[in-house]
Amino acid sequence: MLEAANAYSLSAGDVGFMIVCACLLFIMLPGIALFYGGLVQNRNVLSTIMHTYVTLGVGSVLWAAAGYSLAFGADLGGVVGNLGHALLAGVGLAPDAPAGGVPHVLFMVFHCQIACLTAAIISGSYAERIRFPAMVLFTALWLLLVYAPVAHWAWGGGWLSRLGALDFAGGTVVHINAGAAALAAAHVLGRRKTLERGEVAPHNLPLTLLGAGLLWLGWFGFNSGAALAANAQAANALAATQLSAAGGMIGWLAAECFHYGKPTTFGAASGALAGLVSITPGAGFVEPAWAIAIGGIGGVICYGGMFLKLRWKYDDALDVVALHGLGGSWGALATGLLASAAVGGVDGLFHGRPGQAAVQLLSIAAVWVYGYSASRLILAAAAAATPLRADDGEQMLGLDLGEHNERAYQIR
Repeated sequence: MLEAANAYSLSAGDVGFMIVCACLLFIMLPGIALFYGGLVQNRNVLSTIMHTYVTLGVGSVLWAAAGYSLAFGADLGGVVGNLGHALLAGVGLAPDAPAGGVPHVLFMVFHCQIACLTAAIISGSYAERIRFPAMVLFTALWLLLVYAPVAHWAWGGGWLSRLGALDFAGGTVVHINAGAAALAAAHVLGRRKTLERGEVAPHNLPLTLLGAGLLWLGWFGFNSGAALAANAQAANALAATQLSAAGGMIGWLAAECFHYGKPTTFGAASGALAGLVSITPGAGFVEPAWAIAIGGIGGVICYGGMFLKLRWKYDDALDVVALHGLGGSWGALATGLLASAAVGGVDGLFHGRPGQAAVQLLSIAAVWVYGYSASRLILAAAAAATPLRADDGEQMLGLDLGEHNERAYQIR
């Protein structure tokens, strides 16, 4: 087996780089679990963390069974891939397309982590009120019917990639897609019973800050790994990621101080996350100096986006729509404005190519419409199979006990 593997012409540096990036991506999953877990009530922390952990199990198996093939298999009409790679058929050690210069199986694992992460992001919207069986069913169907087709559109040779839409690491595929699904879930599941009693304060902000730090670290692998090689574009993505996160933190804290009067640790963590989301689609296309502005504006946009749920009265428990939906939308548009051929081979509006901004707007609208509509249909199908929402009594008791018969803290 070793001799067969070594028969392929591979760059050890590129392979090692992508293995590290895939491992850094994995760190983002416990990162999002801790980030979300600290923000909910203490009676729901385990159930919230469980949403991410079970997504790793269910999502990985489904990705190998069919999701990867639907996303990256041979194109079927620009909409979805075929099932030629189902159960990883033909996904081996060779550097076959679309894997670039690394083993096909490594490319598959890298994108497996992204798929699981995207599904886990959605869980912040329906936290503290969804029943566990419904969550598992929704996640499974969503990965196959929403995530995989949208990934094909942008990355697998589908219609968005043919139009020239730019999405380096997942502004549309990951963040807008998750934001659209989160909005659908908030509309379908309704408001939490505990919200009526004003029980909204995070139970453990240090846990959230730890999660944010793990996300920031993992994001380097997320964005740099999208280059699929240890090259200059990966280095650009690394620098842009760091600077946008910093800009996002500053932008959010500035908006918070102007509006609220004081900076908060929650604002620092959320602002960094807003900057990371905002740069994801353009990390390999824009110059690093522009990343500061992209992140800073993203921080302000995402801060303001949190108040939309109060105005429009939907209960997005952990602000997935604001952070990921709006942050991803801004980032995708900013890529169309600021992309530079000197970095990623494509110019945007500010470099003399106005058509790119129009293509980006089309991609944003398409993913919002499909992601929301398809998610509503999947939630309706899941509701026909099993109750979606925990009843009022279980919500007041807490989903840790109600769904898992566990307590996070044994306080006597």
